Amino acid sequence: MELNFKEELKHVKAFAFDVDGVFSSASVLMHPSGEMLRTSNIKDGYAIYHARKMGYPVAIITGGDSELVRQRFSYLGVEHIYLKSRDKMLDFQDFIKKENLDPKAILYMGDDIPDYPVMKSVGIPTCPEDAAVEIKSVAKYISHRKGGEGCVRDVVEQVLRAQGNWMNAEAFKW
Repeated sequence: MELNFKEELKHVKAFAFDVDGVFSSASVLMHPSGEMLRTSNIKDGYAIYHARKMGYPVAIITGGDSELVRQRFSYLGVEHIYLKSRDKMLDFQDFIKKENLDPKAILYMGDDIPDYPVMKSVGIPTCPEDAAVEIKSVAKYISHRKGGEGCVRDVVEQVLRAQGNWMNAEAFKW
């Protein structure tokens, strides 16, 4: 018997995310230096921070190369940050090896074609509302929120609520 989505959330042990189009909108400003300027949703950041505090391993796997992205996620407690990822599956495999994880116990959120192989290999593939059609076709859950507008908070909060780790004593502390 196949579990429904809410039941499957009880088995998530780790998270992995793309950045552009997930934590930030698909539109970015280009600085004259060549740096892409991204905005991020503070509630997404809190959800990641709380998940890390609750002991969930988190990986960031992005094709982008920004020291600001590394700094942001390091500040939130993320230890596995893969920038300039040319083959997200290779970086994903490194993450699962380092954390000794079963891919079926991982929730991944991506929004575009480079995320497809990882999404096909995880237990809970998810995406923002404005993801590419190919990504939506393999997602078990499509957030009602767009990239950069709280889609990460949506999925992390659902997992932590399902496992009794959302509104606990640690939720009120930084």
